[in-house]
Amino acid sequence: MKVFGSASRLTIFVSEDKTWQHKPLFTEIVHRAHTAGLAGASVFRGIEGFGASSHIHTARLLSLAEDLPVAIVIIDTPEKIQAFLPHLDELVEEGVVTVDPVEVIRYGAEEESQ
Repeated sequence: MKVFGSASRLTIFVSEDKTWQHKPLFTEIVHRAHTAGLAGASVFRGIEGFGASSHIHTARLLSLAEDLPVAIVIIDTPEKIQAFLPHLDELVEEGVVTVDPVEVIRYGAEEESQ
């Protein structure tokens, strides 16, 4: 069964070397999203990118794979995403955060009991 609906996608772009209390920042964001009861979160590691510094970071073999970009993507209702944003005010010192409306198609959802 397919389930369709509107939602919001929260994407947080930070450097993988950023930390929060001696652990990766992306780990803290995912754990807080879980604790907040959000539907799910995924972390994607970039293989190349640049940000405000205009310095290109890359994972190519001949380069040092340091400070690569990561994107944390969370999809849930607009209300839950908005309620989660204050956590990012505390955690993200340098990065970019986007919130986009999305249409969700979820596969494998069980039928609701009637």
